[in-house]
Amino acid sequence: MKPSDHVRAFGTIGGELRVGGMPVSRLAARVGATPFFAYDRGLLDKRIDRLRALLPERLELSFAMKANPMPAVVQHLARRVDRIDVASGLEMATALDTGLRPDRISFAGPGKSVAEVRQAVAAGVIIEVESTTELDRVVAAGRESGSTPTVAIRVNPDFAVKGSGMRMGGGPQQFGIDAESVPDVVKAYAGAGVDVLGFHVFAGSQNLNAEVIAQAQRRTVDLVTDLAAHLPRPLRYINLGGGFGIPYTERDLPLDLETVAANLHLLVDGPLAQRFPEATPVIELGRYLVGECGVYVTRVVDRKVSRGTTFLVVDGGMHHQLAASGNFGQAIRRNYPVVVGNKADVQAQEKVDVVGCLCTPLDLLGDDVALPHAEIDDLVVIFQAGAYGLTASPTAFLGHPAPSEVLV
Repeated sequence: MKPSDHVRAFGTIGGELRVGGMPVSRLAARVGATPFFAYDRGLLDKRIDRLRALLPERLELSFAMKANPMPAVVQHLARRVDRIDVASGLEMATALDTGLRPDRISFAGPGKSVAEVRQAVAAGVIIEVESTTELDRVVAAGRESGSTPTVAIRVNPDFAVKGSGMRMGGGPQQFGIDAESVPDVVKAYAGAGVDVLGFHVFAGSQNLNAEVIAQAQRRTVDLVTDLAAHLPRPLRYINLGGGFGIPYTERDLPLDLETVAANLHLLVDGPLAQRFPEATPVIELGRYLVGECGVYVTRVVDRKVSRGTTFLVVDGGMHHQLAASGNFGQAIRRNYPVVVGNKADVQAQEKVDVVGCLCTPLDLLGDDVALPHAEIDDLVVIFQAGAYGLTASPTAFLGHPAPSEVLV
């Protein structure tokens, strides 16, 4: 997708990019300082509405908070989704503060501390266990509190998903219990004082190939069907993972959601409903929900030419938006879509490098990008900034002030 496609998605007003219905320069004045992240509530709702319209009614939607844990975003999504998935004690507390029922919150991720496990058991959230060590900790916490913890076993599948930005299943992994070991684990912990609801299978993230995602979902259902035979009680929880990608560069095409949804209808309304009528199927999405609703806005503080290359130096950088610099999983660095927000209707006039304020050549936000002529105080806007932005970046590096975040 081109930057112009993203401009159309947000809209313009008076020649400026609009975020949440407000011109970006006015929004910058309201925030009070650059840089900042802004998340468009209308685009967020539009994405959820489209998912609800296409996905099976029986399929519950879970928000993976790791993508964007800003409290205002989480509070808003808690009213729109069915569940929230967390990956730390702090995220769990944020989810519980929304008023969502604890059994609607799942806690995944390797390396849960003893204190986090105790916190999760006390709160009554679903603990998606990643190892037998975690299971032992859950059992001990349940005995200490006199309660029966609810768990789902995260499964490391015996297949990998091609084309994922990050592979999180297949082969040796720190994530989950190997599929071939799950039957023995279930048997060993039968009667240990935990209620095993079902399974969580998450094989990969940031995938734009609908057929690859569909194939992974089909294989996940087959795997869960085999493993369910070993449970002491009927299967009641099936987290199918997610992995839906968003287009970050001009060469990326948007995910064909209709194809993915059609496959999910076949699976959810077919074998899952027939074989496991007591089970709740869940799809877990983070980036796909919030990624395209957010922008990172930073101000030009210097314009300089060095041996024929024009540099726009901005007051932000990779310490806030690491992913846009290419240092968050890109094998080959490619530009995120970028525009001059207060000149959104002006044609590109020059090629420039957009660089941040850090003392490292890695602080590159735009490499040889075509932009309108920009001067000091113009606003550079980077799209696709709603997921894995601020909290996935090295904010303490060099001690620059933290950016603001707003939901508009």
